Amino acid sequence: MALLNSLYSGVSGLRNFQSMMDVIGNNIANVNTIGYKGSRITFSDTFNQMIKSGTNPENGNGGTNSMQVGLGMKVNSIDRNWNQGTFERTGITTDLALQGPGLFILNNNGTQQYSRAGSFVFDAEGKLVNPQNGAIVQGKVANGLGEIPAGNSAQDVIIDKNLRLPAIATKNVTWGGNLESGSPTKRTDIVEMTGNFTSDSTTNPPAPAETFKIFGADGTEYQLELSYANDGNYVDGVTPAGYTVNYSIFESDGTTPVFESDGTTPVTGSQALTFDSATTKSTTSLLTIDEDGGNIKFDINFDLLRSTTASQTPGAKIDKGEIAETVSGTVTVYDSLGSAHSLSITYTHLDSGSWSWKVDEPTTGTLTAGANGTLRFNNDGTIESILQDDGSGNFNPVVEPDLPSVSFTPESGADLVEINFNFGSGTNGITQTALSSQIQSLTQDGAASATLANLNIDQYGNIVGIFSNGNSQTLAQIMVATFPNLNGLTSIGDNMYQVAANAGEPRIGEPGGDTNTFMQSGALEQSNVDLSEEFTRMIISQRGFQANARVVTTADALLQEITNLVR
Repeated sequence: MALLNSLYSGVSGLRNFQSMMDVIGNNIANVNTIGYKGSRITFSDTFNQMIKSGTNPENGNGGTNSMQVGLGMKVNSIDRNWNQGTFERTGITTDLALQGPGLFILNNNGTQQYSRAGSFVFDAEGKLVNPQNGAIVQGKVANGLGEIPAGNSAQDVIIDKNLRLPAIATKNVTWGGNLESGSPTKRTDIVEMTGNFTSDSTTNPPAPAETFKIFGADGTEYQLELSYANDGNYVDGVTPAGYTVNYSIFESDGTTPVFESDGTTPVTGSQALTFDSATTKSTTSLLTIDEDGGNIKFDINFDLLRSTTASQTPGAKIDKGEIAETVSGTVTVYDSLGSAHSLSITYTHLDSGSWSWKVDEPTTGTLTAGANGTLRFNNDGTIESILQDDGSGNFNPVVEPDLPSVSFTPESGADLVEINFNFGSGTNGITQTALSSQIQSLTQDGAASATLANLNIDQYGNIVGIFSNGNSQTLAQIMVATFPNLNGLTSIGDNMYQVAANAGEPRIGEPGGDTNTFMQSGALEQSNVDLSEEFTRMIISQRGFQANARVVTTADALLQEITNLVR
């Protein structure tokens, strides 16, 4: 009977080392299988036959140990090695590799299955599938705005290759850059009187009235009229005659008076002139004119005037009136039909702390009134306030959170385009510093209609469509599943697994932090089989098989000797 035990022990070893070779052979056969996870086999002994039970120490005698004879060995477990495999770059967008414990979810004829192999393709209906068996990759499909729905409810990932994006009319434009604080200004600061007033007005009557173009702080054009009169005090061409300069300010048409704050009194005034008889130079002080709440504010300087016996040649020199710094920026915007329009905005330096802005008339449409205004800056170069023309020439502050709004009617027949101009705030926008002037549009949210040109898949499984107009939109998101016990899954071929006993319920989620799984597009996870380790195990299996075979042959030889005893 004892020899039969050894015989059966040897047979159990032969059988189980054969199983070990089966596992090793399968690992080596799948050394290049995409996403394959190698297996290992472990053994345990079987029940042991009790030969003698042990005893406890007593009455001065020592205890004895139990004696058992083993009855062979059996397979303890066959487990998969779920360690990460290396990535192989393929450059194919729909080839996907997973970094982490998650698995792809696939719908195979209504059955939910799982895989680490990410060699997927799009079929004729735009479904992302496993080309081996047509199982459909599961995820979430975005709505028309590119928004992925919340939750973990998975569905077939389908991408319409004929997808088109409708045209989007521009609603917001963001501007940035700098306006140089030291550049020439448009606002009239000084009017310098020049020329000569004759000291003998008996033969030279006063010069006729003259008109000059001046500008207010907001860039508005006005007309300054200067006229002259003498006091009739002629002293034989030796003592300078007395003169008076009269001024009036009109609107740009030269006829409509500018009124004082009471709304009825025209802005007019005069200044008597005096001259030094020895030097012939003017001794009249500066005349400051401050009207329209400070918008019209300039000095008339008489220092350059003379009074000699020469002819009358009075005139005026307007400082900064026509050499203002202008800075332009251009942005392409879109109407409701997707037609592109080029809008240019011109900034003009008004004074040390303000610039006017004006949108130029586009060649493809008609601007609505009020597409102009003023930017006023703080001492640190940031925007203090924004003013906009209300359409009738009145400049009103734009109060946050409102933005200046510009509208125009396209010639294409599209709807009226209304655009908010965001000049920014703080240093994140347009500033006025000593740096050179440079203005540009940073963003605009309109787009022409477009067709789907390409696809990208990011590390979070988002399938992003790249369209012919350069815009992108999220179309779908691939989901992954994790399990409490991966070794509880059973393989069903085609690199697929299904849930079995002890695997636990699948936890479906988005790639990223929650699942601790990330996705790599354009790559495939290779088998994690280590050939050197498999060959080592093969040698161990071979030697174990040989040793157990020797046990069988030796037990057989002993049985032969026993049967020979009866001869």
